[in-house]
Amino acid sequence: MRFTKPAWVAHTDSSAPEGSSTAAKVLTMFSLHVHPDNSRIATGGLDAKVRIWATAPILSKDVEESGKIPKSLATLTMHTGPVLAVRWAHSGRWLASGSDDSVILIWDLDPAGSGKVWGSDDVNVEGWKALKRLPGHESDVTGLAWSPGDRYLASVGADSMVIIWDGYTLERMKKLDLHQGFVKGVCWDPVGEFLATCADDKSVKFWRVTDWGLEATISKPFEDSPGNTFFRRLSWSPDGAHITVANACNGKGMVFVAAVIARSTWTSEISLVGHEHTVQAVAYNPHMFLRDVNQPIQTQNLCSVVALGGDDCSVSVWQTKSARPMIVARDAFARGILDLSWSWDGLTLYACSSDGTLAAFAFTPEEMEGILPVSAQEKYLQKFGFKDPRIRAVNVPPPADVEMAHVPQASTGFGSQTIKQEVVTTLVARKGKAKKRVTLDNIPSAGVTTNGFGHHGLSAPNSAIGMAPPPISPAMMGGINMGIPSQLPPAPSPSMTSHIPPHSNNVTPAFGSMSSQGLLHSQNVTPSLGGQQQPFPWSSQHTPRGEIIDLTAYGEPADPTVAGGGTDAPMVDSLDTPTTPVRGKNKGSAGVDANGKAPKPRTLGGDKVREDLGPVRVLRPAGGVDVNEWRAAAHAAGGGHEGVRLLAAPDLKSLVVAKIEGTDEVLEGSNDDATKPSEVTLSYGKQVQWLDYLPSRILLLTLTPFFCAVALEDSSITVYSPTGRRIMPTMSLSSQCAIFEGSKNHLMAITVQGQMHIWNVRTQRTLFPPVSVSSLLTTPNSSILSATLRPNGSPLIHLSSGTSHSYDANLQSFIRISDSWWATGSDAWTTRQRTSTTGVGPVQQMESVISELRMNAAAAAAAASAASAAHSREGSAESSAGAGGESKGASSTVGTGGLVLMGGDETERPPWWSAAMTLGHLETRMHAARVLESPTEFKQALLVYSKKIADEAFRGKAEELIKELCGPVYWRPGREESWTPTVCGLAKRDLLKDILSIFARSKTLTKLAQDWQETLRRAAAEDL
Repeated sequence: MRFTKPAWVAHTDSSAPEGSSTAAKVLTMFSLHVHPDNSRIATGGLDAKVRIWATAPILSKDVEESGKIPKSLATLTMHTGPVLAVRWAHSGRWLASGSDDSVILIWDLDPAGSGKVWGSDDVNVEGWKALKRLPGHESDVTGLAWSPGDRYLASVGADSMVIIWDGYTLERMKKLDLHQGFVKGVCWDPVGEFLATCADDKSVKFWRVTDWGLEATISKPFEDSPGNTFFRRLSWSPDGAHITVANACNGKGMVFVAAVIARSTWTSEISLVGHEHTVQAVAYNPHMFLRDVNQPIQTQNLCSVVALGGDDCSVSVWQTKSARPMIVARDAFARGILDLSWSWDGLTLYACSSDGTLAAFAFTPEEMEGILPVSAQEKYLQKFGFKDPRIRAVNVPPPADVEMAHVPQASTGFGSQTIKQEVVTTLVARKGKAKKRVTLDNIPSAGVTTNGFGHHGLSAPNSAIGMAPPPISPAMMGGINMGIPSQLPPAPSPSMTSHIPPHSNNVTPAFGSMSSQGLLHSQNVTPSLGGQQQPFPWSSQHTPRGEIIDLTAYGEPADPTVAGGGTDAPMVDSLDTPTTPVRGKNKGSAGVDANGKAPKPRTLGGDKVREDLGPVRVLRPAGGVDVNEWRAAAHAAGGGHEGVRLLAAPDLKSLVVAKIEGTDEVLEGSNDDATKPSEVTLSYGKQVQWLDYLPSRILLLTLTPFFCAVALEDSSITVYSPTGRRIMPTMSLSSQCAIFEGSKNHLMAITVQGQMHIWNVRTQRTLFPPVSVSSLLTTPNSSILSATLRPNGSPLIHLSSGTSHSYDANLQSFIRISDSWWATGSDAWTTRQRTSTTGVGPVQQMESVISELRMNAAAAAAAASAASAAHSREGSAESSAGAGGESKGASSTVGTGGLVLMGGDETERPPWWSAAMTLGHLETRMHAARVLESPTEFKQALLVYSKKIADEAFRGKAEELIKELCGPVYWRPGREESWTPTVCGLAKRDLLKDILSIFARSKTLTKLAQDWQETLRRAAAEDL
């Protein structure tokens, strides 16, 4: 698979001063959609423009550099607000766009519309005109969807409305108004029987097409979903059995998922889990797939492929036959993904982000093995009462006063074609004062096709399963038939697709064990156009109008598999059969040997098969001296902890292993033979990818998708890239490593003497000077239970005393981010235990760990109390008195490792105990979420904190919080340096709006909230 991210595909700010030396600002790209012939892609952006781009330069570096194919085809400028949705009709004739200006525009190809765009430097190679303006929404149009056959167009918006438009006449047919919030997603089922919409009222509604009545409303997976996402783009599977919906949550809003809803039962029992933030976009591959290509086409042998895009800047691709994603591309964008679109041949996935960029994931036919023949897919859908979608081929009405009778011969718009043994059935237009509709009768079974612009033709019948007619190259401006008003090719209906990859029973699925963690390594970067792209017939210069250009004048597109034909963007591959790119050309032909085969790439130790090294043996224990004895001796000597071993060193073992969960990627260190050097290997499955030898024994390993690290017995650390390069110099520490952790680009080492080091491997810099953890181990019985690392480089240290700590480089101090103390009185503390921490925020994870410690300590204390009572009954009055005194005390830490355990119901609580503990706990939780960069947990804690202040009517605290979030009333970017407008990545004033709505519902804080709401409105008006 090849990952491409061209910088030239962008919506830029055209308001930059003329002659300015600074680069134009890249604006948010809200939506994208691939044309049915795969030759171009439309995008909508913050600049209020619709742009159409050629896909060939996106997918091939050689095509891009040749300059024979224009990159930008057209810029459409009729909208007055940001374009939030773009969707091509299935026929390919029309393009629909919806905008923040509450208007939908339908675009049609205009032969006379090419040339320079008025008011800008853009030049249109293709001319597109606004065929019709569709007013009807009262606010932003957030989503569009054409029904199968283009019979209807559905639009949704921020006015909570769903509007159905006639796909033939483009007149408004029906308005559905049952949603109670912004509607942010819409899609049709492939049969055309239902319409699905998703809104901020945290529900998905299914509408019947027959009477536009409500079939079902689903809200279960969405009660706790956040309402601050731009979109909730949903998608229906090509087999019609399921619909996958974005922005769902499990675990009271702590686990972000995409919910899979079953047809007919309308229930969600399956979730796609793994994204660290909300999922905004879902897109199914338009094809069904065979689970096993060796098995016949049966319902149980079918599956689908679906892509998810989230606010965690990652894209995941799933196959419904597997519980794990095929691939996960993390950090492919700088900001969240807003839209996804598959090419109609099912081999390329396009994604756009709020950072203003577009990326393409191009798969090979072998990687997408098992695509179901279209005729079989068509037959499968008939079980739902499926009507032949070729009806969409004649979806353009003739003039109202004309009846079209039998047409013996028709033109496709790409040259004369004789039609044999086929008849075009008469199209009859209704006459009268009523709105004019078209009736379609007796459609011939062979499949009526059209060039998409009113010129009808008939495709020859093709009875062979899986066979499809060859794609028709698009005739653009300057191409063939310049006199025809519109000249796009016919839709790739189930009887006409541009490319169906051949099936092979000898090819192992390339995604058998794909990584679900991290950005995949830049290997095996062969892209696949798979015959899907047709050469564009223009050069970068203007083509004289009316000139007929040979579509084969430039030959086939350059082979992008040859070195130098790749892209300049980062490339992503599978972890199943990793290889390295071909580095050069052979004398005969590029990238092949004398036998016509591609040479096998080599890696250091790559020919070696991973061996089973047998059971792990402890070669040398860590030592017989207890760590607490060393600590007590240091205290007694009055010399602190310098030079004293505060932590136990790890055992020296014959084999040390580190893995990335969910993948076959394994890092192993072997110390088996004292006569041989220690060996470190990275393997995928059973195949060794690289190896290296080290001068000292291996103690610890850590592995992330971005680097591998090894801690040695001689107190040194070696860091490798995923391909085995030493990307940092060998670092020598003051003592051996006791704790060794990696997360994303960060590496943490804590030595046995308590020195903590954290480095950013990518920048090769330390986050702060080494700091000792001795200040955390202040009591003789305290110890470090675990130490982990957050992706932002913040450490998380859990102590046996029931406290959790991190380190704040700004304060140059350890900070306490959670404490068992809060469990004794805070209303916000939860004792519910989770069986899995997947998708749970770091603060909640810490509190779950502490709750478990408290429960274990309480159980131990109860057991000790029971033993004492039994001993008392045997006649030990002295022990009985001591046990009883402890059991009824207000609190006890004896035998609990320092954990604070409050007594039972007899314990007397001081006044304001609950309020003080709850507020203190929530304030601590907010500080923790800020340090650990967990915006979701920060916002949740802030809202609960505000609710508690409102309930207690603490006006002083409320006013102080409001001023902190509002900042200077007339603050503008660049004017005030002492106040920052964001916290934890969230806009403070946006948070303030939510808080004021909470305060406004309080009897004592209503006036305060209303005054500040008015202040915010005035400040916002000044911004305008």
